[in-house]
Amino acid sequence: MSKRSRMPFLLLLAVAPCAFAASPTGDPRIEQLLTQLSKTQPVESVAISPDGQHLAWETRRDDKVVIEVADIDGSHVHTLGNAESGTSCRQFGATWSPDSKHIAMVASCDTDVTSTKAMQNDIVLADASGHDAPTRLAQLKGYVRSLQWTNDGQSIGFLYVPGATRRASATAAAKPAAGEVGVAGLEIQRVASIDVAGGTLHVLTPANLYAYEFAWSPDGSRITYTAAQPPGDNNWWIAKLYVQPAMSDAASAVLVDPTKAGSGSMRGLQIALPRWSPDASRIAFIGGLMSDQGATGGDLYAVSTQGGAPTHLTPGTHVTPAWFQWTGAQQMLVMQVANGQSQAAFYRVDDAKATPERALFTVPAEMDDGTAEMALSLSADHQRVAFVQKSYADAPEVHAGVLGNLPPPAVTHFNTALKPAWGKAESVEWNNEGFHVQGWLLYPADYDAKKSYPMIVAVHGGPSSAVIPSWPSAGYGSAPLSAMGYFVFMPNPRGSFGQGEKFVQANRKDFGYGDLRDVLAGIDAVEKKVPVDDKRLGLTGWSYGGFMSMFAPTQTQRFRAVVAGAGISNWQSYYGENLIDQWMPPFFGATVYDDPAVYAKSSAINFIKKVKAPMLIVVGDRDAECPAPQSFEMWHALRAQGATTSLVVYPNEGHHFADPGHERDVLTRALAWFGRYLPASN
Repeated sequence: MSKRSRMPFLLLLAVAPCAFAASPTGDPRIEQLLTQLSKTQPVESVAISPDGQHLAWETRRDDKVVIEVADIDGSHVHTLGNAESGTSCRQFGATWSPDSKHIAMVASCDTDVTSTKAMQNDIVLADASGHDAPTRLAQLKGYVRSLQWTNDGQSIGFLYVPGATRRASATAAAKPAAGEVGVAGLEIQRVASIDVAGGTLHVLTPANLYAYEFAWSPDGSRITYTAAQPPGDNNWWIAKLYVQPAMSDAASAVLVDPTKAGSGSMRGLQIALPRWSPDASRIAFIGGLMSDQGATGGDLYAVSTQGGAPTHLTPGTHVTPAWFQWTGAQQMLVMQVANGQSQAAFYRVDDAKATPERALFTVPAEMDDGTAEMALSLSADHQRVAFVQKSYADAPEVHAGVLGNLPPPAVTHFNTALKPAWGKAESVEWNNEGFHVQGWLLYPADYDAKKSYPMIVAVHGGPSSAVIPSWPSAGYGSAPLSAMGYFVFMPNPRGSFGQGEKFVQANRKDFGYGDLRDVLAGIDAVEKKVPVDDKRLGLTGWSYGGFMSMFAPTQTQRFRAVVAGAGISNWQSYYGENLIDQWMPPFFGATVYDDPAVYAKSSAINFIKKVKAPMLIVVGDRDAECPAPQSFEMWHALRAQGATTSLVVYPNEGHHFADPGHERDVLTRALAWFGRYLPASN
């Protein structure tokens, strides 16, 4: 299910149909807030050149997504032009050639998310200096992402879905169900490459495997990748680690199969970010209990390229590695979630373990380069670094400079004029049932310590995820609630990243119980610090947070108003409705058919008569992760009990909304709902 606050048949129940644009609130502050949020200039990615002298970032200019190139200090900016594929195409995925002279990128010329036609994604090669016009290396009907050059600069590898009609992601809007389900219309993602000199396309991985991630060996002769049998959206949770020669139709070998005995502590867990060691003798990766592809967290592992059992390099750690890069034969740079913050650290690596040498910096902010959660872009000598950073205090900017004990400064100034409309952020820590737990507290805007305030608890998605401070988008999130005069408490209870893998796995077979007790204990800890009115508590969340928003009111009456986004009301029916059921056995210990009781005990629908709080429910009609019928079931049950409820279903939306108008509408309705049933003023 969906990672934290990143984020949902036009049908509005309990409101007038076709009223998305209207949704009156009676509160002018909401419109003012929406206007302010829309002023943020997005910075989606950044890549540093191998020689460490230049940057390429993705941003928006005049409603077009473009790639801009600059010096390492952010000066001398110029925009890369479009190839003959058309000036309206979105450019993304900028990747530097090894000699730092060229940039490969994807030009996507499809913007209609409702289209059933094959996408057009071109691979474009641009002169980094901007002197020569870009050229199109390949015009591909399908989905293209994750461009990676070989070290010799002769080839570019990428993930490719031939004939794709949608993004390759479980969070994207699902294809409308038609034909023989699970057979008709399957779209298979494969590892492919293109020769830079001649433009020849090579599809490398087998047609019967759906590939999720890949990496070139140092000499470019082999690839490693994670893959599973299709359908791809569903089977990432049982993916295996493969290695094969970098040629079409080459035989591939399984290095790690977490579904079988012999995989050690990796049994039943997930694999992410395979990376070759500098001498190509082994492949390191992150293994752990992960509820979403892309929301990576776990422990570091390594396996010999000749096969054998994987080695668990970081057992017993109290942080959560989320990204890493080899920086030497026996050294890794690791980005990890540490107590709700982003932390960079060097690890010493030998045959049996990886030991933290020193933490470089710890920052209460999200940072990444756009390729993966918490990823950093490094120069070839690993001396310089670039990333996009954003927090509750500072809007997104590119940071770049020397990799050292302090994070490098911002080198762009896209959003420096923007000031938060919400209150300050503060880390809160408490202990409960033998666990150390952390969360974030946003103060109300214009906070007055002499006043008492309501508080809204926002539970993150996942559950394998964490709240790390980040500047909000125009979609639904925590900061806008603070701007409207609420305390907002964002706990990282058991099941979250940031306290080690034991903590992540502590809510297995226990959804809504131990983690809810952690949340309630956190509320008590907050109420001892600041003037929160315990009689005015609200609850909200998306995905797993949506489940908690539906389930918690069946277990406690402390919450007086609820907004549940893309939630789950009945784990038993959910098992047969969603398109990603493979994630569930690792968390519940068995399938619903083998142990229905463990699913039933965490289903809100089985305790529905206990719900008293007014509940707004929102969902996308093509959500494959948390399907709309789950929201219908909750709404129907609440209405049958005479409870106050409203259900809003958004057309052509998946788990993450794509239409800015829908994002805006969700935020407007949620703020109005809390304003009505949990007013911020006494």
